[in-house]
Formats: sequence, C-alpha cells, structure tokens
Amino acid sequence: MTYKVTEDGNISTIFLDGEIDMDVTEKAKEIIMPLIEAKKEVHINLKEVQYMDSSGISVLIESHQKATEMGTKVILKEISKSVLKVIMMAKLEQILNLD
Repeated sequence: MTYKVTEDGNISTIFLDGEIDMDVTEKAKEIIMPLIEAKKEVHINLKEVQYMDSSGISVLIESHQKATEMGTKVILKEISKSVLKVIMMAKLEQILNLD
C-alpha cells in the first residue's frame, strides 16, 4: 500500500493505492486517525485499491466511528469495484459515507 495526502482547508484527502490487508492496517490507521483527531473532514480515495480484506474494512469502520465521536466525518470516494463489492457484501453502504 502506498498513499498520498492532500489538504484543502479543513478537508484532508487520502489517496490509497494497492492492497489493504492485515499487513498494512496499522499503517493505514497511523495515517487516518491523526487527521480525524485534528477534527478534519477526511476523504479516503479508494480508486487505486485493488484489494481490501476484512481488516481493511475494520479500519474504515473504526475511522467512521472515531470521526462521529469527534464531530467530523470520513467520506469514501471513487471506490474501486472490488472494494465496493466487499462493502456491499458486508452491508456497510448504510453505515459508511460513500460518495
């Protein structure tokens, strides 16, 4: 997994690339959580993510819950077909903010 973060006012966009699995979930949290704790609105761009397992999905759920606690939000953008399939199978489209 590689990533790039861009800032635009109070919105931080994280562009993730590659596979999000058990091996990289801690790294993903280290990128996402401090932005949420800084009360940024976090956009996670998943266009270049080819694969995400349940540990990656759990990072998205934890991020969403933390953002709700902090009074901000996490929005998933340009979700790749393979990741969208996992989100839909888990019925998370009703919980997570998809754009």
